[in-house]
Amino acid sequence: MKAKPHLSLAISLCLLSAPTSANPDQRGVNTASAQSSQPEDKAAEIASITADRGIVTRPGRFTIEPSLSYAHSTSTLVAIEGYTVIPALVIGLINISEVQRDTLVGAVSLKYGLTSRWETALRVPYLSISEDVRERDVFSGTPVDNLRESSGDGLGDVELSTRYQLNNGVDGWPYIIGLFRVKGPTGKSPYDVDQTTLYSDDGEPIGITLKERPTGSGFWSFEPGFSFIYPSDPAVLFGNLSYVWTLKEEKGFSNGGTVDPGDVIRAGFGMGFAFNQRTSFSLGYDHSVIGETSFEHGNNQFDATFDRIHVGSLSFGLAHRLTPSTTLNLSVSVGVTENAPNSEITIKLPFSL
Repeated sequence: MKAKPHLSLAISLCLLSAPTSANPDQRGVNTASAQSSQPEDKAAEIASITADRGIVTRPGRFTIEPSLSYAHSTSTLVAIEGYTVIPALVIGLINISEVQRDTLVGAVSLKYGLTSRWETALRVPYLSISEDVRERDVFSGTPVDNLRESSGDGLGDVELSTRYQLNNGVDGWPYIIGLFRVKGPTGKSPYDVDQTTLYSDDGEPIGITLKERPTGSGFWSFEPGFSFIYPSDPAVLFGNLSYVWTLKEEKGFSNGGTVDPGDVIRAGFGMGFAFNQRTSFSLGYDHSVIGETSFEHGNNQFDATFDRIHVGSLSFGLAHRLTPSTTLNLSVSVGVTENAPNSEITIKLPFSL
C-alpha cells in the first residue's frame, strides 16, 4: 500500500512587490553594492503559495497560512484471468473497474522566523475523501455493474519543517535554501481501517478493498532537500529538489509482516511574473518518482507495486496582495501522468503578525 505524495503536487505562484524602505540586512541580504541590492530586495518580497519556494520568513515574524484545496481524480483498473492466444486476443475473464475520487483538504500552516536566514514551520491538515468504484463482480460473467462507495475524514499527517538560507544571492548567484521536513503518522492509515479481502473462484485471495478511506500514510518520513530563487527581471525563476525517505514498519496483518514504502524523489521548476506591485502570475511543473513498495514476511519479500510510479502536474496561478501583510493566492494544477490527480484547485490566504 502506498500513500501518494500529498499530493503536494502542486502549483507555483510568486508575488513580486516594489522595494520597501526596510533594511535589507534584516532579510539575510548582503548590501555590498547598490547595483545588486535592487533584485535582492525584490526576491526578498516573494510570497509563494507552494511550500519551500519562498525566501525564509523574516526574523520575529509569525505567519499564519490557512488553505483549502480540492482534487478530483479518475482511473480505470483492468484485471485479467486468462491467457493470450495472440497479442490482440485474450481468452478468459476481464474485469474493468472505474474509480472516481474527490479529496478536500483544509490545512493551517504556522511559520516563524528565528533569524534572518532560518525559519521553522508546522502544518496541520484535515482531509475529507470520497471514492466511488463502478465494477462488475470479480472474475464472473455477469453483465450487471455494481457501485461501491466509501468515504473518510479526519486529521491527516502533521508536518514539521525547517528551512535555512545558505547564501546572500549576490554576484549572480540565486538564493539557495536548504530544507528538512519530518512527517508523522498522525492520520488514519490504510492499515487502521476495516478491510475486505476479495477471492477468486478457486478461493485464492486476489485483492483487498477498504471500507473507509484513510487520511494518512501510516509511516514516518524524512525529507531533506533544497530550493533556489533567481531574480531575472522581469521574471523570477525558482525550483526545488528533495528526497523523501520513508521508514519501513511492521503492520497488523493477520499473518504478520513488514511494509517498506517506496522512497520518493521530488523536483520542480517554474517562473513568476509581476503584472504590477500587487498582482503576479506564475507557471510551474512538479514531478515525483515513487519507488516500489515491498512486503516482507519471514525470509520472503514480495514487491507490491511497479518498480516506480511517476506523478507529474503542470500548474499556474495568480497572487494578489490585499494588504501589506496579507496575500490571496489561487492556483490550479492539471495532472500530466496517469497517477496524478486530474485537476486540483488551491486557495491560500497567508497573513503575517
